Amino acid sequence: MSSETVTHHGGCHCGRVRWTVDASQSVVAWDCNCSDCAMRGNTHFIVPSSKFKLMGDSERFITTYTFGSHTAKHTFCRVCGITSFYIPRSNPDGVAVTFRCVDPGTLSHVEIRHFDGKNWESSFDQTSIASFSKADGRVIVTPQFFW
Repeated sequence: MSSETVTHHGGCHCGRVRWTVDASQSVVAWDCNCSDCAMRGNTHFIVPSSKFKLMGDSERFITTYTFGSHTAKHTFCRVCGITSFYIPRSNPDGVAVTFRCVDPGTLSHVEIRHFDGKNWESSFDQTSIASFSKADGRVIVTPQFFW
């Protein structure tokens, strides 16, 4: 994976929620099968919250849904309904960015890994997902054999 950091721009379908995120051109995105991600088809990469910034008046168009442990904050645009980012249960100190909501041109590679959200605790223990929101930028890459 390329370690060069760039500023990605992105947002929702209607454009009312816009953001920037500083991340590598090559990212690891997580395809989760929990009840929420599976229904939305969300595949996301995780960054430290300090690397994510909402633009303009985006905040006024965001609404939040929680369930279960209420640790995850599932945000979406109150106008078009798109979840372009959210605060994940696995990384409450980070932001999960829906990679398909990144404007074209800055992502050069997306490696997709599976996170077994139906068996959340065991999947959390078996993956390195928690390391992806750490501010020092170090990511521990381990083989993923859950497909």
